[in-house]
Amino acid sequence: MQSQTPSVSLIRANSYELDILRESIQTLLEPFGGIGAFVKSGDRVLLKPNLLTGARPDQECTTRPELVYVVAQMVIEAGGQPFLGDSPAFGSARGVALANGYLPIIEELNLPIIDFQGKRYQTISANFNHLLLSKEAIEADVVINLPKVKSHVQLTLTLGVKNLFGCVPGKMKAWWHMEAGKDINRFGEMLVETARAVNPNLTILDGIIGHEGNGPSGGEPRSLGILGASADVFALDRAIVEILNVPPAQVPTIAASMRLGVCPELDAIYYPHLHPDLLQINDWRLPDKLVPIDFGMPRVIKSTFKHLYIRFIKEPMSAYGRR
Repeated sequence: MQSQTPSVSLIRANSYELDILRESIQTLLEPFGGIGAFVKSGDRVLLKPNLLTGARPDQECTTRPELVYVVAQMVIEAGGQPFLGDSPAFGSARGVALANGYLPIIEELNLPIIDFQGKRYQTISANFNHLLLSKEAIEADVVINLPKVKSHVQLTLTLGVKNLFGCVPGKMKAWWHMEAGKDINRFGEMLVETARAVNPNLTILDGIIGHEGNGPSGGEPRSLGILGASADVFALDRAIVEILNVPPAQVPTIAASMRLGVCPELDAIYYPHLHPDLLQINDWRLPDKLVPIDFGMPRVIKSTFKHLYIRFIKEPMSAYGRR
């Protein structure tokens, strides 16, 4: 649901208890017309959580299964057919989801969970017209982006736009780190163009408990008490950095979206519930030190072997051990 004036819904929320969380998400989406404004009967709906890693469960490195459960329920009630998809850096989407407590919701709602497969798609940008993107994401009738508020040692913060980098399949992400990582501006623009190509219909951002410090996985949980949603992922990210008191120019994805003219000014955004000024946090912890984005060939090779080991050896052995 797009409009000329971007709208960002922001509310206070402090619980993952299912009934309370459902009420919070209903309140969050009410200004847009509810989930029915985005999902119609028969729609195939991709739910794109942040399934970063299975290595640190309970450290808020991934999107909470409770959030995915409530959104999936609402999609089903609207007549949609939800499925989960991601392309984790290490391991499979299913393996990472199971390690983070997704099994009950997968079984109860009969949710398919897939690892993204790649296909080349024409993009708006001439500089990135060769993006290899998930065909499952591009071909879904509806994409609901479900990121987590996290600090990031390479990109300062990872929010809605960065979460869509998970729609780049397999080890192509490592290739992009090698190809574009030497230029932080180019890397940020690649992430923006990926987000523009995927073009999520709705982004619901989990800031009930975030992950601060040396994220995306090496930091610590931090209670924030907020939920955010928008049909415009760039507007939502812009509002969140205001809440966290992080200068937009310090976040490569937001700086790039501003250069490319797809990020609205803060005052050009409509806030039907709370304005970012009412939610500001003054002591959010960023990484102690930023590390380079670029991957050299040895690191790409090492990363590839680690991914294959976790996916085809460690995960199957772990599953066998649970029987």
